[in-house]
Amino acid sequence: MAPKAAAFPTIDLMGVPIHAVTEAECISFILDELRAGSGGWVATPNLDHLRRLWRDASFRKLCASANLLVPDGIPLLWASRLQRTPLPGRVAGSDLISSLSRAAGESGRTVFLLGGDPGTAEEAAQTLRQENPELKIAGMSCPPIGFDRDDAAKQRLAAEVRAAAPDIVFVALGSPKQEKLMQELRNELPGAWWIGVGISFSFLSGAVKRAPSWMQRSGLEWFHRLVQEPRRMASRYLWYGLPFALVLFATAAWRGVTGRGRES
Repeated sequence: MAPKAAAFPTIDLMGVPIHAVTEAECISFILDELRAGSGGWVATPNLDHLRRLWRDASFRKLCASANLLVPDGIPLLWASRLQRTPLPGRVAGSDLISSLSRAAGESGRTVFLLGGDPGTAEEAAQTLRQENPELKIAGMSCPPIGFDRDDAAKQRLAAEVRAAAPDIVFVALGSPKQEKLMQELRNELPGAWWIGVGISFSFLSGAVKRAPSWMQRSGLEWFHRLVQEPRRMASRYLWYGLPFALVLFATAAWRGVTGRGRES
């Protein structure tokens, strides 16, 4: 397994160390590690993930084994600025799946798409191939609901991924399921890199429309998702997300005044 990304500093957000890395640096690091024969996994925490990491010690321990924790959400960037330890930029899984696939295609590396809603992996693969004709997709798998509670189903999935032998596995199962699965399966392919990408297959396939670029830059991507899926997303964004965001920003501002949360 690859070592932690020691070349990159980390900042502390609510007790969680986040790597201060750009998307380009993240891609270069993964490709360098692949060339060295070392695998690993990447967690992409957004505001909801950070809330869970803050509250759930077991999830925090699990993600501590990730080689890279990169900031997916704009609120994490805002908080880092408030505490005067600014992150260099957002590294969203929904961006990384395209940019890393492009770099993989140029480098002769293969990718595997795991998860997503039925049919979205195939459609996402088609989009990636259209954007990157050189990209080789080693395989796809959309395990059924409840597979993560079925040891036999997980063994079949592990065998499927092993047989495909990809260099990069994009895991689109949502958090914390995708992080748990990556942590469980990464030793099946110790030389591969596993990246959690959430709803990215649905974005690529067009099943779910992603927010316009200006909304992404303004930190309003959550509002776009809420309008599209109000029943599903209301509790996540309104009942849990907004109150936690206030706690995060207040804590970050206090740390900025007192000098805590400095880069390590």
